[in-house]
Amino acid sequence: MTGPEEKEQIFVATCLFGLEQAVGEEIDALGGRRIETIDGRVRFFAPLSLLPRLNIGLRYAERLLVEVGRCPAPDFDTLFEGVRAMPWEEYIGREDAFPVKGHSVRSRLFSLPDCQRIIKKAAAGRLGSRYGLERLPESGVKHQIVFFLFKDVASLMIDTSGASLHKRGYRPLATEAPLRETLAAAMVRIARPRESVLFRDPMCGSGTIPIEAALLMTNTAPGLNRGFAAEEYGWLPSLHWQRAREEARAAVTDPAFEAYASDLSPEAAAIAAENVRRAGMEKYVRVFVEDALKIRTEGRRGTIVCNPPYGERLSTLKEAEALYRAMGRHFATLDNWQIYILTSDECFEKLYGRRADKIRRLYNGMIRCQYYQFFKKRS
Repeated sequence: MTGPEEKEQIFVATCLFGLEQAVGEEIDALGGRRIETIDGRVRFFAPLSLLPRLNIGLRYAERLLVEVGRCPAPDFDTLFEGVRAMPWEEYIGREDAFPVKGHSVRSRLFSLPDCQRIIKKAAAGRLGSRYGLERLPESGVKHQIVFFLFKDVASLMIDTSGASLHKRGYRPLATEAPLRETLAAAMVRIARPRESVLFRDPMCGSGTIPIEAALLMTNTAPGLNRGFAAEEYGWLPSLHWQRAREEARAAVTDPAFEAYASDLSPEAAAIAAENVRRAGMEKYVRVFVEDALKIRTEGRRGTIVCNPPYGERLSTLKEAEALYRAMGRHFATLDNWQIYILTSDECFEKLYGRRADKIRRLYNGMIRCQYYQFFKKRS
């Protein structure tokens, strides 16, 4: 007989815009079955027992949510009745807290405080009737309810991640305007790092890109060394978490991979070195101080992946433009190295002095960026 943790459940993985394909493919690899994909989220089937492996192993997603139910939401009365009919008692215990937050997109119900109030009242009504309580204590484990209204349909979910999945645990210290780990991982994935090719970030800041490259190349699960909200929930035995971590540790490899993380700032390099140490990637990532405009190939094959200043949160626009021109001149001397550059400047190619072979639109938080890829031999 199949236990409750083996029954298929609907999950939702949220992500930065532009990373939906990467998230969907890793969901497939981890054992899920995709249902639908919209901007910033992937909905899929998976056994409940897969929840730990997903949280530990999702490299490009921001959160993993378990879906409690969906209902029409053309007005507040319909929303209330739909939420109240959902099986909240299967997830939230008699003493547990259940705050509510969420978003509304292209829906008639757009007031988030009003939606929060109605959903909270409906869930509380359902739980109170099931537990025989007029007032719920909410003194126990926190179960964050998350709603998403899209085209007048409400999806009600419970967050299982807690802290966002981009918080791997290796970066307590960061330079100003750090790159989100999930985006760095996606940039690395697109650049296709290989054992025989030197991987370089000559403007490494906190060291996020080289660290994510090393984690990917060693097949180290990004959430291996952190905790998750669902570990406190009572509806999934701790054995599943223990097993998922053991499997993740057993899957780690030891490739002949080398990455350089360098920065003009000694302070940034020191922060990067500490983050590399915390990530356990010292064997694969070498950190040092160097001007990006003075790097050399030294006869090696190489790939550069970097996130230079945009002139928005770091430096001025004029300084950023001058840097792009200088990068174009110097990087042209690096034989046939592949170059991958993320920036929000849509005039980057003109400043850099070369047309990209491919451009991918990505989002650095709320900043729309282009990921310029240069990999063909220059004529």
